[in-house]
Order: sequence, then structure tokens, then C-alpha cells
Amino acid sequence: MNWTPDSKILVQGITEPIGVHYTLKMKDYGTNIVAGVSAGQGGTKLSDIPIFDLVEEARSALGEIDFSLIFVPSYAALDAVSEAIAAGIRQIILATAGVPPLDMVRLLKKVRETDTLLLGPGNAGIIIPEKFFLGISEPQFFTPGKVGIISRTDSLIYEVALELTQAKLGQSIAVSLGSEGIIASDFQHWLGILAQDKTTQAIVLLGQAIASQEKATVEYIKSAIAKPVVVYLAGTHTPVNLPLGDSAAIIATQLTQTPQGSRISDRQLSTFEKAKIPLAKRPSQIPSLVKKSLKKK
Repeated sequence: MNWTPDSKILVQGITEPIGVHYTLKMKDYGTNIVAGVSAGQGGTKLSDIPIFDLVEEARSALGEIDFSLIFVPSYAALDAVSEAIAAGIRQIILATAGVPPLDMVRLLKKVRETDTLLLGPGNAGIIIPEKFFLGISEPQFFTPGKVGIISRTDSLIYEVALELTQAKLGQSIAVSLGSEGIIASDFQHWLGILAQDKTTQAIVLLGQAIASQEKATVEYIKSAIAKPVVVYLAGTHTPVNLPLGDSAAIIATQLTQTPQGSRISDRQLSTFEKAKIPLAKRPSQIPSLVKKSLKKK
């Protein structure tokens, strides 16, 4: 993945209320937004950003586009991502939440076939402090540095960034994967990216205490990641019979009366300990664990 202040950004769904708000916010931060797409709004502008009816029209007018950021309604996400891929865009951030599971299955097949990097759905995006802000993050919490953050919990990423900043540990990059049940890019994918990033010297993983892929992640860290990794799992102290997740997931669980998934047990937590991967008990403990890990490096 290539990200620089000069990266050309397209915003699909730019005239959606959330699209307007964050497009202007990203532009103020310095993000190079070259165009927007909104059917029926072609020929208009948003703060001097030209708007096209179709992605292909924007691509023809402006040449190669590095990223597409998508704010369309959930039912239109499949078509929007497919349109971006057809236009040759291979780095896509799907901020839209609530994408139907079957649509996500189809998108996962499409991105694999076209070697496309898709981040999301329902994620806050990417930020490289003072250089690159793409998504719906709150950049005021982040400062430049050498600690990479990969998160499955959107709101927690701000608290952890602030904790790190106050401990004089700036961030090289912060990536929100999305908190929905099916996501396109996972921990292992981004661990591999940050392992190759020359700026990043340590990595913080922020997950949720729902047992699913923690064993595979631990094995991947042990076998492929030489940089220090610190992990925090939100919800490990929550009562087992209390469901975790976003509001939609909790409501669906209550309506269907089906189990949400096994909470991570003490045995599973010990998997991290046996692998000698520092596991923070609370967010405020993360900076000290990062400093300790860097000293051992």
C-alpha cells in the first residue's frame, strides 16, 4: 500500500451528509482530494472539488487515482466498490457500515481476483499524523512518531493514541479495520504491511474479546513479525452473558436469541502470554508496555 501527502483521493458518495462533513475536514487537514462521485451531481463542485456522475468519468478526466473513500448507503456499497475496481482503483476504504453479509462475500471474492486492498466496512480509515488523513477519524488525537496502531474498535483508537501521545510515543500510522462481523482486511494483513514499514518500530493491536482469530494472529506474530507487538483486548472483564459488539450486532443477537460467540477465556489469553506477546489489562498500560518492548528490541 502506498500512502503519501500527494496520493490522489476520490470520494464516492461525496454529497451524502457524512461525505460532505468529512471531505471538508480531510481537505482542511491537507489530504489531496481530487474529485468526488455522486450520481446526478456531475458538473457541480464541493469546495472547488469537482464532482462526477461516475468513477470512470473522474478517472478519465484526472488520470490515475490512488484511493477511493466510499460513503454511499449500505445497499449501494457492493456497486460502489465494484465501480471503483472496474475503473482501475486498487486501494479502497469502505467507511459505510451495515453492508449486507452476502454483498461482503461477493466483494471479498472480487478483491481477491483483482488484487485490490479493501479496508472496511464500517471503519474509521487511516491516518498518518500530520501527513495523511483518510476516513472519519479525529486527527487531533494523533501525533507523528514510530508506533503503529491497528484497531478493531473505532472509538478506543483515540483513547490509545492520546495515551501514547501523552507518554511521548507518537504514531507512525493508525488503521481502523472496522468492527463488523465480516471485514476485508484483517490483523494479519496489516501486521504484514507494518512489518515492512520503515517508520514503524512497534505495533499496538486493539481487538475485541470475542474468540475467533486470536490463535491465528498469535501464530502469525510469532512466525512473521520481528517488531515488538503489544495487544489490548477490549471486554475481557465483561460478564460472559453480556453481548459485545456494535448496536446492530447486539440487537440482532437479542432478537434471534442465538449465542454471539465465545468470549476469550483465561486459557486463550494465556496463548498470548506463552508466545511472550505483551497483553495490556487496560488502555493506560499500553504506553509502558510499548516502552518496555522497545528497550528489549
